[in-house]
Amino acid sequence: MNSKLRWFVVAMVALLALAGYSLAQAQASPASIAKGGKLYDKWWKVVPNAVEPKGDHPLWASQTTNTRTGPDTWRCKECHGWDYKGKDGAYGSGSHKTGFVGVYNAGAAKSKAELVAILKGSTNPKHDFSALIDSLADFLKEGLADDSKYINYQTKKPIGGNLEQGKQVFTSSCAPCHGADGTQLNFGSEKEPEYVGTIASDNPWEFLHKVMSGQPGAPMPSGFESGWAREKAVDVLTFAQTLPTGEEAPPTPAVLPKTGDTPLPYLPLAAAGGLALLTGVALLRWTRRIGS
Repeated sequence: MNSKLRWFVVAMVALLALAGYSLAQAQASPASIAKGGKLYDKWWKVVPNAVEPKGDHPLWASQTTNTRTGPDTWRCKECHGWDYKGKDGAYGSGSHKTGFVGVYNAGAAKSKAELVAILKGSTNPKHDFSALIDSLADFLKEGLADDSKYINYQTKKPIGGNLEQGKQVFTSSCAPCHGADGTQLNFGSEKEPEYVGTIASDNPWEFLHKVMSGQPGAPMPSGFESGWAREKAVDVLTFAQTLPTGEEAPPTPAVLPKTGDTPLPYLPLAAAGGLALLTGVALLRWTRRIGS
């Protein structure tokens, strides 16, 4: 083997090894990606023996626009948004606004090793989430999506969703737990109910996140683990937005205005009865007059 051929073989072997390494780096399991999505949502419901945090996250004091306190301040989604874009996305305004950057760009541009370092606090010691590293890094690297392709940010309506396909998937996969109309499970309270339809209509980004990752602390299936493309979740979102939200006005009772103590529906009957009585009296008098 001449020297040129030898160097060519060595170069090819190196390239194949590098390609194999890169491929291995990109092959996180769907279960790990789904777990990372749940950690992003509410990590203390996922990490074994974790305790719900007390007080505010150390970084919370660096912003003043979001007035939430306590455990909510420790949720990744509260800073970076359900659409992963932070100040540049759906949480760029309103009561959830913090001004913090999103994670979408970092997930796309950085390696898993770099994401792990950030989660260990390399860029800011106060941003140390070492207990969440592996799966959360997998989610940030492989589970994020650009929701501007799937949701109209002004109308909150899905883009390109198939209503009929969404109905079929919801009926087979979601209805057994949530009910045919999505009201079997109430995530809110009796006075302020929150159903599948509520979340789908009010916060479609949260809806897609939970459909793909699952619900922390609950046996909800994950779209990642079920092999769903995000478009399938968008179909389900399209149908879910037709379901009750709990804010629908209740049917107006058929109570009609009253005149005195007599409801209006009975007035025609009363009038007819009175007319019949007067007619009878008149006929009686007339027959008596004739008889006399």
